[in-house]
Amino acid sequence: MSTEAPRRGRRPGSPDTRAAILTAARQSFAQQGYAATSVRGIAAAAGVDSSLVHHYFGTKQDLFVASLELRVDPRVIAPTIIVEGKEHAGERLVRLLLSVWDDEEARLPLMALVRSVFEPEGMSLAPEAFGELVLGPVGEALELDEPERRMGLVGSQLVGIIVLRYVARLEPLASAPPETLVATYAPVIQGYLTGPLP
Repeated sequence: MSTEAPRRGRRPGSPDTRAAILTAARQSFAQQGYAATSVRGIAAAAGVDSSLVHHYFGTKQDLFVASLELRVDPRVIAPTIIVEGKEHAGERLVRLLLSVWDDEEARLPLMALVRSVFEPEGMSLAPEAFGELVLGPVGEALELDEPERRMGLVGSQLVGIIVLRYVARLEPLASAPPETLVATYAPVIQGYLTGPLP
């Protein structure tokens, strides 16, 4: 007869544990939003200790990115926008957007993310992913005056391109060459970044 005490506390590390954490994270981020979600709350929902969440995923932001299942980590590619400062940042933003979304493999999880905006439980995911991971850091790094206002305007333009070109597939936007879109939208977005605001 075994004298080993029954296991208590957190689940042992396993793929099932990792999956349980991701499931709990997706639900929490979708229902409560990024700011209101805590690692402790995700751990409780997954039935694990919060230290195990950190072990598997690192920070809350790391877990948020993992829960989105994106092929491209926006925190890695966003610095390419700011490396040369404000000048031509609008063009770099448009080129970056198109390079990611025109890649079919990268686009698939992003499409799911965008479509979640139209579902009650997922309304906060896409805006927070876009704002928290890309727009906010870019606005701060470029040292814009009124960064929230300016990056909100930038975001409205970029999301419009995404929805009309990739989700609704509205012509002629859907089949327009990338260079045409860069030439069309970059000056507008640059104006939001550095031009006078009303």
